[in-house]
Amino acid sequence: MVIDRLIERIVAMQNPTCVGLDTQLGYLPEEMRSGVTTCRQAADAILAFNKNIVDSVCDIVPAVKVQVAYYEQYGAAGMEAFLATVAYAKEKGLFVIADCKRNDIGSTAARYSAAYLGETELEGTTMSVAGCDFLTVNGYLGTDGVAPFLEDCKKFDRGLFLLVKTSNPSSGELQDLKLADGRTVYECMGDMVEAWGADMVGAYGYSAVGAVVGATHPAEAKILRERLGHTFFLVPGYGAQGGNAEMLKNCFDENGLGGIVNNSRGILCAYRKNGGTYASAARAACVAMQKDLLSVLGEICAK
Repeated sequence: MVIDRLIERIVAMQNPTCVGLDTQLGYLPEEMRSGVTTCRQAADAILAFNKNIVDSVCDIVPAVKVQVAYYEQYGAAGMEAFLATVAYAKEKGLFVIADCKRNDIGSTAARYSAAYLGETELEGTTMSVAGCDFLTVNGYLGTDGVAPFLEDCKKFDRGLFLLVKTSNPSSGELQDLKLADGRTVYECMGDMVEAWGADMVGAYGYSAVGAVVGATHPAEAKILRERLGHTFFLVPGYGAQGGNAEMLKNCFDENGLGGIVNNSRGILCAYRKNGGTYASAARAACVAMQKDLLSVLGEICAK
């Protein structure tokens, strides 16, 4: 099961770090941006940048998260770069999380799922378009908007991360509201995620249906970790958004399992702060992040 393989990779590397390839032209060194005046040129430069980042970190981190919005802004060429980035990361042995936050009514959700997790139907055949390992999903349309993704996860051995408690400052405007039964909205959504993933729990006690839980809300993360015993967390907000290892320790269990922590700008743009080439600085940032996380989590054990 995909969640078991991800956990095993995290344990083997002793590193629950996910590198966020939220790459846009402005993050690239000046020599890679100079003279870029078309979307095609931007997409080609971004793909070259991404490949060098992947080459630099693929032996020390288990996963990358590729945020589709950063590629959509460059049109068709950008989406080609997105797909090529996904393919290259998988070729290098990384787990790939497509950060697309998709959802819609059932029939449309099925098409989103086909694009990123499953297969697209053609005349007399099917083909995998992106073939990502995980996809972020917005579950606020309810079960009928999530069911197609769940079906493809079972059929193609994929996983999901559904929005539960997000890292943005205004997330509480909706997610912290109290329902009639006393639960908050985020607790309700967490309970739904736990239920949706109940029949996809792997050997280490975590489901392939996970939750997005921001590092910037440690009190809420503690509530969710205690409440959602089988739900694996994707944890955004580390670094540029203000989260640190001490804040996100509540996302993990006593064995240091239960989550993977994303860092995007702090890795992609590390060269601007620390010098060196962007690839070497990215690797150094990943090593520093690993050390920071393990200083709080301790040795990560699969039991």
